[in-house]
Amino acid sequence: MNYGIRVKEVRVIDSNGEQLGILQVRDAIKKAEELGLDLVEVAPTAKPPVCRIMDFGKYKYELSKKASESRKHQTVISVKEVKLRPRTDDHDVEFKTNNIKRFLEEGDKVKVTIMFRGREMAHTQQGRVLLDRIVKDLETVASVEQRPLMEGRNMTMMLGLKK
Repeated sequence: MNYGIRVKEVRVIDSNGEQLGILQVRDAIKKAEELGLDLVEVAPTAKPPVCRIMDFGKYKYELSKKASESRKHQTVISVKEVKLRPRTDDHDVEFKTNNIKRFLEEGDKVKVTIMFRGREMAHTQQGRVLLDRIVKDLETVASVEQRPLMEGRNMTMMLGLKK
């Protein structure tokens, strides 16, 4: 912007969007100051670089408005995690299943983790049966995005909302 432009010649566009041609930087800055505006470099990689005569404060404000508008239309999907053990009681599994259903309806993805301790590692099929039960209970709401997978002492599965 203004005196921060480090090239000799620039292509200048005035505040109305009309090209003034290729000018020396000092002449372009003088022209901008006469209008009470700033000379802003908008395309530094062009040959010669393109500068525009504009109100820099207003330009920054418009850029921030565009950025906030684009953020407004984004959806942030978070991952909720539900942890279970292979010998978790039926009522507790139902309770956790209801929580998973609620998380999915709120638009989140759910990571279901079965934690194994000690000798439970010899019976990982119990964890797989438990995960299959959860999938069966949620088949109307959820779809499996990642099949059950052993990661160390944990078996994890990822669920998403059914389309």
